[in-house]
Amino acid sequence: MKEHRVLGIRVNDRIKEAGRTQSLITRNSDLVNVRLGFHELSDDVCSRTGFIILQLKGKPDQWDQFQEQLNEIGGIEVKNMSFLIN
Repeated sequence: MKEHRVLGIRVNDRIKEAGRTQSLITRNSDLVNVRLGFHELSDDVCSRTGFIILQLKGKPDQWDQFQEQLNEIGGIEVKNMSFLIN
């Protein structure tokens, strides 16, 4: 069975935390297969809260280490989903 992992990251304050978060993702870009980022945007409001979804590739032990590094960043919340596929 092969594991597929998706990380969901909630950035509580994009102005404060986006730089550190993006820097860590960039340093670990070899583990990222797909990246999707979004936040609320309208004519009047640009939300300070943002979300990033990452589909990971590579070795699961590297994923764990990457997620631990993300968890060390204050101001973000990280959740993961793992799928086992034959």
